[in-house]
Amino acid sequence: MTDGRPAVPSSWTMSWSRPVGWILDHLIYRTTVAGKANVPTGGPVIFAANHISFLDGPVMFGASPRPMHILVKQEMFKGFLGQVLTASGQLPVDRRGDRAALQRSKDLLDAGRCVGILPEGTRGSGDASDINGGVAWLALNSGAPVVPVAILGTRIGDEHLDLVPRPGRRFHVSFGTALTLARRAGESGRASMDRAADEIRSALAGHVRDAVQLSGQPLPFAGTSKELTAVAGTPADHH
Repeated sequence: MTDGRPAVPSSWTMSWSRPVGWILDHLIYRTTVAGKANVPTGGPVIFAANHISFLDGPVMFGASPRPMHILVKQEMFKGFLGQVLTASGQLPVDRRGDRAALQRSKDLLDAGRCVGILPEGTRGSGDASDINGGVAWLALNSGAPVVPVAILGTRIGDEHLDLVPRPGRRFHVSFGTALTLARRAGESGRASMDRAADEIRSALAGHVRDAVQLSGQPLPFAGTSKELTAVAGTPADHH
């Protein structure tokens, strides 16, 4: 425990889970990865991805050139799956409101680690037309660059949100150009948050559109209404 907060996961949690992610991406499914050169090779990084399927977190995890800790809703941390998530260094978060999870994420970034967030708030079409402010808070308070990540193929057409894609399906993961955000002189904290969130949303939405055009792999139908929560840093549904 540190200052009453749970200790951040050890770096060794990545040693066994990284190969599992690679197997998911390249042996169970066929994942094309683009833009790895856009990911900073050192220092903290925030990966902000669109969200269309419960597989998005694991697929991003396996495709990334760097290991990361992904925010996952706390309901998943039960039984055997919960043990796996904990052992692989993932971060539980209460989507009703959990600033402690963001502070824990900041601690990881301050230690030079990488954190993955799916800031749309729920699985949908993945066009990133809306995001919550958690990723903006984290970017402004950590100084870590934000890398937009487009994930395509984990759900297609009108498939059900809980569908498990058949093995062999082709996925596409694209890492975009990193952006760094900072507070401006004379700018209020609220204005900084709003501006940073809008810049991240615009960068992610634009990168997703570019990835769709370049890969030829379309986004799915929404399948659900957007229900953004107030949680600072929306978690993945699954990992």
